[in-house]
Amino acid sequence: MSDDHVTLRPIGEPDLPLLERFLTEPEAAGSFQWHGWSDPGVWRRRWAENGLLGEDGGQLLVVTGAERHGFVAWRKMVASRTSYYWNIGAQLLPDSRGRGIGTQAQRALVHYLFTYTQVVRLEADTEAENIGEQRALEKCGFTREGVLRSVVFRAGRWRDGVRYSMLRDDIALDDALNSSAP
Repeated sequence: MSDDHVTLRPIGEPDLPLLERFLTEPEAAGSFQWHGWSDPGVWRRRWAENGLLGEDGGQLLVVTGAERHGFVAWRKMVASRTSYYWNIGAQLLPDSRGRGIGTQAQRALVHYLFTYTQVVRLEADTEAENIGEQRALEKCGFTREGVLRSVVFRAGRWRDGVRYSMLRDDIALDDALNSSAP
C-alpha cells in the first residue's frame, strides 16, 4: 500500500497530454486497457465541451501532491426511464500501478459519487484475468456479482469480464468521508 495521500481533482488543459498517452501508447494503457489506436483528440474535444465533467459522466485526475498518476472515470448507465447508476473505472500510468494508488483513487471516487450524486448503485467491470483490479475493487468494498462471458474483444480474442457493484448502503458514508475525502 502506498503511503501517499491520493486525491482527485478536475482535469486541466495542461493534463490533456497525459490522458492522450493512454490512447497512443500501448505501454501507458497497459495490457488490459490497450484496444488499438484511438483518436487522441477525443480528450481535447470533450474537455473543450465540458471540462470532462458532464451530466452523463466524467473524469478526474488522480494525484499525490504534484505527481499525476492517471484518472478515474464514471459514465451513466440507464436502467429504466426513471433510474440510472454509474459505471466506474480507473486508468493509471505504469509506474503508478501496484502501489495501492488505484485502490485509494477508486475509494475516493466512490465517496465523491455517493456524496454529490443521487445514485444508489455503482458498477465496475474488469477482465477476468485482471486479478489486480479485482483485488482493488474488493478492497474498496465492491461485491463480485458474476462473470460476463466473452464480453471484451482485445488482442485478437474475446475475453470474459467480471462485474462488481456497490450500493449506497454498503458503506458508512460519514465515516468514509472523514477518512478519505477527495
